[in-house]
Amino acid sequence: MLDAVDRQLIVATQAGLPLVARPYHALAETLGIPVTEVQARLIVMLEVGVIRRIGAVPNHYALGYRSNGMTVWDVDDTQVDILGAQVGALSFVTHCYRRPRLLPDWPFNLFAMVHGKTHEEASARIAEIAKLLGAACRGHDTLFSSRILKKTGLRIAG
Repeated sequence: MLDAVDRQLIVATQAGLPLVARPYHALAETLGIPVTEVQARLIVMLEVGVIRRIGAVPNHYALGYRSNGMTVWDVDDTQVDILGAQVGALSFVTHCYRRPRLLPDWPFNLFAMVHGKTHEEASARIAEIAKLLGAACRGHDTLFSSRILKKTGLRIAG
């Protein structure tokens, strides 16, 4: 169960950690608690699933990556987990996950977000994934982003 300090910590971090050299110290100062308590509370919330992760969420457009595509792949079910892990490990893939097929209209079961500075670069990276998947892949498609619609997760009111 969350207490008032946990809730304050979630509200203080839900838009991101402070962009300073020592973000946990800045949070501790803001909340009036020791930095060790900030870190311990975040660890507990991660362990019990209140928060899923603490990590950087880059704005790919601001970093110069203008060609961003969600690729979808029809991969043999007996190999999708192993191959999906390999796709997810590629440096240019930021999201990779398995989803159920919705036959007959949607045969795809592996999704991977690919980033490139140009359409040509992104296309070359997609070709790299196709080569990695080899004969286990029966088809794929890509939906390229045209704009950012949302770049935040769930928010709670302070």
